[in-house]
Amino acid sequence: MLSGAVNMELNNVVSNKSSVYLALSFRRLCLATVGLPLVSLLFCFITAYIFQQDDIHETHCRVYNILPSISAITGVSPQRYLWRISIALHIGPRLVIASVYHSYYYKILKNIEDVPLQITGSRLLNLCYWLNIAEIAALSGVTYISNRENYSVHEKIFIVFMISSLTYMLTAVRLGRLITPNAQSLQYKQVLFMTSLVSTIFLIIFFLKHRLLCHDLAFSWFSLCEYVIAFANMGFHITVVSDFPEEQLIVGHGLPAVKID
Repeated sequence: MLSGAVNMELNNVVSNKSSVYLALSFRRLCLATVGLPLVSLLFCFITAYIFQQDDIHETHCRVYNILPSISAITGVSPQRYLWRISIALHIGPRLVIASVYHSYYYKILKNIEDVPLQITGSRLLNLCYWLNIAEIAALSGVTYISNRENYSVHEKIFIVFMISSLTYMLTAVRLGRLITPNAQSLQYKQVLFMTSLVSTIFLIIFFLKHRLLCHDLAFSWFSLCEYVIAFANMGFHITVVSDFPEEQLIVGHGLPAVKID
């Protein structure tokens, strides 16, 4: 994350313990960031499935259903409050991680002598960054505007989330193939992107079967696809620990300024 003279200067400052107020493992921050929604989602599912089956199994067509959607288990009370708190705590670190990734790839691109490759990489990098921000914003919207409060708006924001998430994954994989083709995380990202893409296709199919044809269990299959997409999305974002296994976020007095380009 830091290199050259800046890294040497930082090491000198860090050696003076009185100048450092906080040194946080970036790996642990990333694990906690993904762990928050994961644990909250599992808690919401278990408690809602045990205690609120009538509420979470209510569907548009009122047909037989065994698996509730994520919106259903995070839209009932009190689970909605836990889910909203976890996402609130999740958003801040996600923005930090997005900025660190942008800076990381930007520094790699600066050292590439192939001008056309550098231009293409820069465009992909900027697109990747803003798609990531759009995904985070859509996640906030779909969390705080539940389907029970305003289904129409919730549905539209969910579509934005799905599109921004998939296009971000695709762009990140394309960028990785271009400038870090040997990165171990790239292999995981490719598998997780394909998992999300295939699951999204089936999600659309089962949603249409439920919405238009009211087939039994169609909504359960839709929900299953939704969970697979959610876990694949979390897995995709946790691959950051492979790219930054030992880096730290440091707050201190007199530290050299490191610009995030």
